[in-house]
Amino acid sequence: MTAYPQHQIEKLLELYFIMGSTNCVKDPVYVLQQAIEGGITLFQFREKGSRALEGMEKIKLAEKLFKVCKDAGIPFIVNDDVDLALSLDADGIHVGQEDLAAGFVRERAGDKILGVSTHTIQEAEKAIEDGADYLGLGPIYPTTSKDDARAVSGLAIVEDFRKNGIMIPIVGIGGINAVNARDVVQAGANGVSLISAIAAAENVKKATEELKRALK
Repeated sequence: MTAYPQHQIEKLLELYFIMGSTNCVKDPVYVLQQAIEGGITLFQFREKGSRALEGMEKIKLAEKLFKVCKDAGIPFIVNDDVDLALSLDADGIHVGQEDLAAGFVRERAGDKILGVSTHTIQEAEKAIEDGADYLGLGPIYPTTSKDDARAVSGLAIVEDFRKNGIMIPIVGIGGINAVNARDVVQAGANGVSLISAIAAAENVKKATEELKRALK
């Protein structure tokens, strides 16, 4: 398990920003700085999609974003790329069901934070067995941010996990914004993770502040 206690993970998940270069119309470094000023609690670098950076370009962007987070005291999670996470000494790694096996990632990542996307109780139980520190559930609402998004699950998936005794920290993802964010938490999630509601906002800092207020 991670060096972070569960109650701290729960707090970190409150406003979880996920972003890569393909999600931004402005400079990703600027977007992240504004999101941090607006009040995000955790950041995930997710460089995926048809126009995603690769090789040294991806590494250089990751290094810049990691420095922004480190300077601000915001934990930095890397999506799917264990080698990148280890070379940066990032705070954690997040994997999906089609990515590297969570058990393998836990072995390589040591006590870094490990997040796993799950869609069924069985997947959740396996992720917990493999050492996951939190689960990502969704898409809660329709989303255009992910090319590989599954069918919309609604708030019921969060409620169902809690009813079935899944007590590990949970973050909801998919189509979440300032209007519906509170509903996700009230359904049983510890927080919300977002891409476009922040990354594609006209005013990133203001959009993040509105989300923060909505969650209170």
